[in-house]
Amino acid sequence: MAMRCVVSFNKLRRLMENGNVAHLRNFSDGKILGEEERAQENIYIQKMERERLEKAKQKIEKEKAEKEKGDKKAEEGANKS
Repeated sequence: MAMRCVVSFNKLRRLMENGNVAHLRNFSDGKILGEEERAQENIYIQKMERERLEKAKQKIEKEKAEKEKGDKKAEEGANKS
């Protein structure tokens, strides 16, 4: 009889927060999960990946805005001279 692994959301959350996505996938690959558990795991992984990408996008936009602001100040300083 195959053993069944119950993946708790706390364990998933800890693995995702530590950036161990590959480890998380290996964790589930070696075990037999029910369809519902596998679906919950996949949804959670997708949600975390979307959040990570959104944070990276916001960081890039913030850096771009700061750079443009710095460029405008440098341009104004050059015009005064």
